[in-house]
Amino acid sequence: MSITYPRGFRAVGVSAGLRRNGSPDLGMIINDGLAQATAGVLTSNRVFAAPIAWCRPILAAGTAHAVVVNSACANACTGPEGLADSRAEAELVGELEGCRADQVLVASTGVIGERLDMEKITAGIRTAHAGLGTGAVVDEATSRAIMTTDTIPKTIETQVSGARFGGIAKGAGMLAPQLATMLVFITTDVVATHDELQAALAPAADVTFSRVDSDACMSTNDTVIVLASGASGVSLSPEELRTALTDVCSGLARQLVADAEGSHHDVLVKVTGATTEKAAVAVAREVSRSNLVKTAIAGNDPNWGRILSSVGCVPVEVAPFDPDRVDVSLNGVAICRGGRIGEDRDLVDMTPREVHIDIDLHAGDASGHIWTNDLTHEYVEENSAYTS
Repeated sequence: MSITYPRGFRAVGVSAGLRRNGSPDLGMIINDGLAQATAGVLTSNRVFAAPIAWCRPILAAGTAHAVVVNSACANACTGPEGLADSRAEAELVGELEGCRADQVLVASTGVIGERLDMEKITAGIRTAHAGLGTGAVVDEATSRAIMTTDTIPKTIETQVSGARFGGIAKGAGMLAPQLATMLVFITTDVVATHDELQAALAPAADVTFSRVDSDACMSTNDTVIVLASGASGVSLSPEELRTALTDVCSGLARQLVADAEGSHHDVLVKVTGATTEKAAVAVAREVSRSNLVKTAIAGNDPNWGRILSSVGCVPVEVAPFDPDRVDVSLNGVAICRGGRIGEDRDLVDMTPREVHIDIDLHAGDASGHIWTNDLTHEYVEENSAYTS
């Protein structure tokens, strides 16, 4: 189970015929709790999809009752007509659920610049609503309905002090801040207000989803939504709630990296000894975005010169450090000490799936990290034919 593991939720995933292979492509999540609350974090891309425009005021109000989501079409760059389509989806779900349209969140993922097939969407919503339920079967179908280039569903469930948390996510490419090309839906039966959920989710997303950077390409549809039903009767302290959501987000973010398009390695770039956390993250992100670093890792080449060169690209006003004091370790081998040759690079084992790059700036006490992946031929092949 995942999305209906917390009490007070129903869900379903169905095939509306949006995908050519007949796989589930439309999902629905319903919050049946008596103490409903919602929070969310959306893309910061200035070019954003119609569902983002629809969801922003609803998330600000914090009382969503339902979510409807489709894959295969992003409903992005579709103008007023695209927004009207999102509204029509919400109105239909509201009609079926007996709630207002502005209590229905809408999400989409897929190809940019194409209109939704509303005939199929409408029929799919009716079919989905009739099939709402709980348990492993509907959870699996819902998680698959949001997939695009993902090879496997991303799911999680956990329990904290009697309160349950469940989640599903999609994302395998265009992983870049803020967030990634992701749709994430988290449910919990904890008792919490919108303000409490938002105060916990925002920092949780910042240190998890926003620390995933696969290819430096920001999406138009990034959406992270938390729904609380209150069905457990359990209230958590602000710290407990933030920790719980951070753990859930971290687990899902890690699964996104592991399924990045065409990747052979999951790469953790950790920077210590920085003047501030912001500086550490800036350095880690610069390294994570270097195609030279990423292709070297794909070729199992411990090329620390490319890493150090990327570190030096960060402006001094962003991350002050002395280049002659920087240390770099790759999978535990200190291949660069003080900005120069360290241990023999042949000692580095690059065969494991996980590759750890540790960079010590020796400039302060702050640290930060970014998860990324290598850049392979498969990534190029998959993304060169995405709309064909």
